[in-house]
Amino acid sequence: MYSMSTLAQEIRDRARADYIEPAVARGEATVTILAGDLVRLLALQNRTPAVCSALRSKIFLRQCHLEFESQEGPSSGMSTTMRFTYRLLDSSVKATNFARFDRLRGIGKATFRQLGGGETFIEEERSGFGNV
Repeated sequence: MYSMSTLAQEIRDRARADYIEPAVARGEATVTILAGDLVRLLALQNRTPAVCSALRSKIFLRQCHLEFESQEGPSSGMSTTMRFTYRLLDSSVKATNFARFDRLRGIGKATFRQLGGGETFIEEERSGFGNV
């Protein structure tokens, strides 16, 4: 069971990682988030109001350097069909360290292939360990 601050932060973190950081990395000026997409990504039940509140919060706007462009959806403002569009305020803001690290995924693939594969390389290294 989530406490509200933990759930709200988890929602904001997931929105930042899955929507905001990729948009920044692509150099986009705006980003749109559909509340229902986050509800499904986080496998939340009956928490749509929490998702909408987190996406509307000043904390989220400040953390991600965003400004509201528009909100579309039912008048209640608490639906999986709510569409939040934000303007990225500082295009020079870089993706977080995790996003930078994630771009390195697979960088050693060709090198390990030349060495006979990652497991083969590790086995050879281990067999020679301590035989100095």
